Amino acid sequence: MSANELRKKFLEFFKSRGHAIVLSSSLLPDDPSVLLTTAGMQQFKKYYTGEADPMRDFKYKNTASIQKCFRTSDIDEVGDERHNTFFEMLGNFSFGGYFKKEAISYGKDFFDSIGLEIEYVTVFAGDKNVPFDEESFNFWENLGIRDIRKCGREDNFWGPTGAEGPCGPTTEIYINGVEVWNIVFNEFYQLKDGTLEKLKTPGVDTGMGLERLAMVSQGKRNIFETDLFLPILDILPGTISERQRRIISDHLRASAFLLSDGVSPSNKEAGYILRRLLRRALVYEYINFLNPQIFESAIIEAIKIYGNFYPELKHRRDDIINAYWAEREKFSKTLSRGIKELEKNENITSEKAFSLYETFGLPYEIIKEFSGAKSSSLTRESFDKEFGKHQEKSRAGAAGKFGGHGLLLNTGELKAKDEEELKKVTRLHTATHLLQAALRKILGENVRQMGSDITVERTRFDFSFPRKLTIDEIKKVEDLINEAISRKLKVKMEEMDIEEAKRSGALYFFKEKYPAHVKVYSAGDFSKELCGGPHVKNTQDIGKFVIIKEEASASGVRRIRGKIIP
Repeated sequence: MSANELRKKFLEFFKSRGHAIVLSSSLLPDDPSVLLTTAGMQQFKKYYTGEADPMRDFKYKNTASIQKCFRTSDIDEVGDERHNTFFEMLGNFSFGGYFKKEAISYGKDFFDSIGLEIEYVTVFAGDKNVPFDEESFNFWENLGIRDIRKCGREDNFWGPTGAEGPCGPTTEIYINGVEVWNIVFNEFYQLKDGTLEKLKTPGVDTGMGLERLAMVSQGKRNIFETDLFLPILDILPGTISERQRRIISDHLRASAFLLSDGVSPSNKEAGYILRRLLRRALVYEYINFLNPQIFESAIIEAIKIYGNFYPELKHRRDDIINAYWAEREKFSKTLSRGIKELEKNENITSEKAFSLYETFGLPYEIIKEFSGAKSSSLTRESFDKEFGKHQEKSRAGAAGKFGGHGLLLNTGELKAKDEEELKKVTRLHTATHLLQAALRKILGENVRQMGSDITVERTRFDFSFPRKLTIDEIKKVEDLINEAISRKLKVKMEEMDIEEAKRSGALYFFKEKYPAHVKVYSAGDFSKELCGGPHVKNTQDIGKFVIIKEEASASGVRRIRGKIIP
């Protein structure tokens, strides 16, 4: 089956079995504990902990999704037959709707429905803290699976490393020697000290990589021979090594997805990951004397392969291509000098490697690969440590001043490393309140917040609405916000009980779980919301607000990006 057919079969299978189909969330998660979305369960995290209600949001206790994912831990491994950075995770999830018996049956039934035979499965063997998962063993045996292998905690128990969260034993499904599907039974909650407590409502969290599923379904030897990669690889010249062709195809494909979700190349956070991918690919272009148009063609092919299922790729096609060329132009100015400098050095230490990165933009992967024995002592850990030292210095003592994280403010939605950034995000935060109020006044009171993210450069606000806004509507919203700003409205804060706040007409984010006593911020008679701050004291302090983009975020959800012009 083609990848498109597999996606369709998976979603139809679970829809027919009482699951709400939920669109993929962005690669930039709302969860501040992770840099990028790494698993399908991330957008459902609050439903496992009880902070959000699946019946209210989905009308079902069970959901299924195909989630865009990105794992930075595999960047150095890309080039072999199985590792890649961006991937799609097919998953079904239950928040008290069903547990082991049904989840295991669904796994068997799905593979039967697409004509694949399970080779063997694994279950948790048990340890001193959690007993052998005899229940899962018996369920598989009753379904006719004879090869059931017992494995330890490292293989068959999932839990957050060094953090709190739901966790539990897993059962894994193998086909042709490949682990295809991992089914997690969230029975426990892990505290920070590693102690496990039984969850009041156990849940199911599963993940199956589409690339691996396509590989076994299409009878291929590796993921790069599937229809998800082959059309991109065919564009790249056969004169370069297979390893380099795989790295280029993976990195350009992943870059297209990051760019489509609004990431820009930079030297920090997700932007740094994107820059590493693009520049690593561009080094291969340089050393192999490739025509620059080849990479653009490869990116366009990736958009063609995925654009029907992820329309944001098509919508932002020109932005993606333009961002690629801009980064290429920026990197090309120093690349040749960087390669020459690399060749001059006899011993590449972590200090020297970082100097090459800082001066010429050479990624760690390229320094390591092209310096050979000269960099025998250089490791990713030592390079990252040197990178961390530089970040600490550039903060000029901010880390010590602001609690050891280099941030003066970090609420998840808002981040600021110093007083100057705090002023900017504060103005944008209040502007975001005005944005929601204006949207409701122009589009109607069915508009409600679905998520937000504010940086020093812009605000990103997701809201429920069934269609694209017209140019006239966008202008009306923008004008109404700036009118409120020009009215010099006072922004005041009141503390009150949560129920009193709701009765007062204050807006609130329905996905959040609020304390019994809350703060309510009002901008004159224009907006009123439950919020923890910070805010300006008067709307005139905001400056002029402009809407820079309006686009789809998910089914029935629109996204607006805006910024302030001082």
